Amino acid sequence: MAYVPGAVLIAALVAGCSAGDEGDASATDSKPGTLTASAAPPGKYRTLPEACRSIPLATLKDLLPGAAQLAEAQQEKVFEGTPTETFDTDRRVGCGWKSDGADASRSIVVDFERVVSYDPSVSDDDRAREVYAKKEAAAHLPSASVAPGDTEKGDAAGSSESPADSSSKSTADASADPKDGTDPAPDPQGSTDGADTGGAADGGTEDGADGGPAENLQPRVLDTLGDSAFLDDLLTTAGSTAQHRTVSVVFRTSNVIVTIEYTAQPALATEVPDSKELQEKAQALGENLVDRFSE
Repeated sequence: MAYVPGAVLIAALVAGCSAGDEGDASATDSKPGTLTASAAPPGKYRTLPEACRSIPLATLKDLLPGAAQLAEAQQEKVFEGTPTETFDTDRRVGCGWKSDGADASRSIVVDFERVVSYDPSVSDDDRAREVYAKKEAAAHLPSASVAPGDTEKGDAAGSSESPADSSSKSTADASADPKDGTDPAPDPQGSTDGADTGGAADGGTEDGADGGPAENLQPRVLDTLGDSAFLDDLLTTAGSTAQHRTVSVVFRTSNVIVTIEYTAQPALATEVPDSKELQEKAQALGENLVDRFSE
C-alpha cells in the first residue's frame, strides 16, 4: 500500500474544495442579468371605482330628466343603476341608468377598464395607449374634427367598428350610392347624413348667429380630457320609430380607459335629439369622472 504524506493529502483536499467553489460561482452566473433586469412600471391605478356610485345623484337627475316624473320609489330604482356583468371586476366594471319620460327616454352607461400588461417589457400605461388608440381608430373620426392649421387627418388604422358607427355609415352610404357612378343629387330638404349634428354638419365652418364660426359638433378628438380623449355622435333611425342619438365620450387616464354613452330618444318620430345638449352633458360627466380619479 502506497504511503501518502499528510501535507500532500491536505493540499489535494484544499484544491478539490477550491474547484467546487468555482463551479458553483459559474453556475450562478449562467444567466447573466436575470436578477438585475427591471420590469416595466405598473399602472397608476390598481383598483376601479364602484361604477353605480360613480355619478353623483344631482348629476344623474340632470342627465335623466324624465325620472322626475316618476313616483319616488321608481326614482330610487332608476338612480340605483344596473351593474354591467363582467368576468373580472378588478379589470372592468360598468353601470347603466335609464328613465322613460312622457317626452323622451334617456339612458347613460359608464364603463371603466383597467388595462394590465402581461409583457414585463411593456408598461400598463403603454398597453392602455394601444387599447385606446384602437377605440379611437374604430370611431373613424372625420377630418373635419382636425383643428384649424393641422394637416388633414386620414382614416385611422383598424378594421373594427361599433354597431352604432356601422348604422350611421349605412345611412350615409344609402344617400350617396349612385349606381350609375354619378354624384348623388342634392337633398332638396337640405339634410346632411345619418349622423346629424344639430346644425353644424360641416364641422363648424358655417357662420354662427354672431357671424363667427359655428360651434364644432362633429365627432372629434378632445384635447382637455384626461391623457387622451375623443367624442363620437351618432344619430340612428330604426324603422318607423323615433330617432335616437348616442353621444360617446372615451378617455384614458394612465392605465384606465373610461367610456361614457349618453342616449336620448324623443317620443315623437319627427323630433331629433339635440346634439349640443347631449355633447355638453357627456363632456361634463367625463370631466367629473377625471376629477374623481385625481382625488
